[in-house]
Amino acid sequence: MLQFTKMEGIGNDYVYMDGIHQRVPMDATFISKISDRHFGIGSDGLIVILESEVADFKMRMFNLDGSEGKMCGNGIRCFAKFVYDEHLTKKTTLQIETLSGIKTCELKIENGEVTSVTVDMGKPVTTCREIPVVYDQEEMIDDELVINGIKYRGTAVSMGNPHLVIYRDNLDFNLEKIGPHFEKDPMFPESVNTEFVQVIDEKHLKMRVWERGSGETHACGTGACAVMYASYLNHLCGPEADVELLGGHLQIAYRDGHIFMTGPARTTFRGYIQEEDYR
Repeated sequence: MLQFTKMEGIGNDYVYMDGIHQRVPMDATFISKISDRHFGIGSDGLIVILESEVADFKMRMFNLDGSEGKMCGNGIRCFAKFVYDEHLTKKTTLQIETLSGIKTCELKIENGEVTSVTVDMGKPVTTCREIPVVYDQEEMIDDELVINGIKYRGTAVSMGNPHLVIYRDNLDFNLEKIGPHFEKDPMFPESVNTEFVQVIDEKHLKMRVWERGSGETHACGTGACAVMYASYLNHLCGPEADVELLGGHLQIAYRDGHIFMTGPARTTFRGYIQEEDYR
């Protein structure tokens, strides 16, 4: 029997499992079944809490199709809340190991529980070969690209995972129809998260996101960071902006070469599952 906690950060929801005190399966079959919203727990994927040799904890995150992701901004805020609320640590400043490096989290505590977390998301990357993007220039900043025969202008940014930011006059369109074409285009050898952005004003950005391996989600923390930085590069916002996603708002700031993300984290419920039921 496995204990789990369901958590969400502005609608980006994951199943969290303590991999320190129990053995957690991390294969695609198990992950896709527990993530199924009709026959499983229902989530955007699985996040596992593990011991780390180089930080306070190690985070492994998996998309609902079982593929492993390098980093999840909303996920790491909930991760930080989990380890504090479940008394795995008393620290309010945490170092968390991810596949995209060690991230620092500052916890805001109210009545003994974490209500919000500020994460140092690190330095944004715009070098195409590091994102990676197959492109004939060193960077793609408001440059033309063709996806499924249609011309777009986009800005490519890595926040530990690849993002492509596209600006639109409005966000009322069929994302399910065009999102997969971006995700699977050969231009992106590791596939890509695609953000479609409407600039409300220089302090308010509105977005929808198609996440690789998960489809459209209510929120993507690294995506919000990529949107803010791309907008900063394109002179559409200043060094701080409120980014509005389907699930809520994140405050993103660019300081000293790093991106900082602040937002809520919430536990929705806890439970137990029989592992064999998901095999």
